Amino acid sequence: MQHNIQQFKADFFKALAHPMRIRILEILSEGDKNVNELQSILGSEGSAVSQQLAVLRNKNVVVGVKEGTTVVYSLRDPLIKQLLIVAKQIFDNHLVDTISILEVIRNE
Repeated sequence: MQHNIQQFKADFFKALAHPMRIRILEILSEGDKNVNELQSILGSEGSAVSQQLAVLRNKNVVVGVKEGTTVVYSLRDPLIKQLLIVAKQIFDNHLVDTISILEVIRNE
C-alpha cells in the first residue's frame, strides 16, 4: 500500500515537472479555460499547449469537458491551487535564506 502511495506521488510530481505545465495549472487555478484562451495567455502555439495539457490529462491533474466544439479545462482537484501556493512559499523561503547568506558574505 505504501509503495502505491509513493508511486502516485512520484507520477504526480512528474506531471508537474515542466514550467509550461506549472503555468497552465496556475492559470487554471484562476478559472476554467479552453485551449485558445490558454494559448493567448501563455503566448505559445497550440501544439505546445495541447501536448502539455495531454500530459496533465493523462496524469489526472486536469479534466477537459467538451462544450460544443471546444474543450474547457479545469483542475481535477482544487487542492492543486493550494499546492502551487505552498510551492511558491517554499521558493520564497529559499530565496530569503539565499539573500541572508549573500548579505553576510557582503558584510564580511
